[in-house]
Amino acid sequence: MIRLFVGLEMPEAVRDALSRLTGGLPGARWVPPENYHLTLRFIGEVDEGVAQDIDEALDLVVAPAFTLALDGLGQFGKGEKSRVLWAGVRAEPALDHLQAKVESAVVRAGLASETRKFSPHVTLATLGRETPPSRVGRLMEEHGLFQAGPFPVDRFVLYESVLGRQGSTYHALRDYPLGGWRPGEEGP
Repeated sequence: MIRLFVGLEMPEAVRDALSRLTGGLPGARWVPPENYHLTLRFIGEVDEGVAQDIDEALDLVVAPAFTLALDGLGQFGKGEKSRVLWAGVRAEPALDHLQAKVESAVVRAGLASETRKFSPHVTLATLGRETPPSRVGRLMEEHGLFQAGPFPVDRFVLYESVLGRQGSTYHALRDYPLGGWRPGEEGP
């Protein structure tokens, strides 16, 4: 079995900017800068045959290259139930188009449709029960206007996620180039 997801890699300058936000939250598990990414579709554990089907389906995705910018901070959960701190993504129709194409490809490969709404973000930290909500609020106030980019997105990546005692490590298995037609134009 192999644990997979499809995502966008963050360029070095963006990783550097994001890494400057880390620290100062007791109980937070910060994502290492080399693991920063934007998930287009979490797949989970599949066998090698299904992984190959997914790879072949993703290889058929045609979508334009585009630019992306990170904009602001947010969290999943509120107060004591806050569990994830993230950097937001400025609205970009081409990103939504790419995510829809990736979702269709994964479904064509035999996986069930994702039921959750696509919420583009870059995870910065998972928060423990001992992380004080007031400290999270303070960090979000201090860095709430965070921005990084814009930066070019000219490919998406199939990643393997290997779970370990110190957290997950991600390995890029395959890159898929972008550069096809733009949404709203005649084309596939």
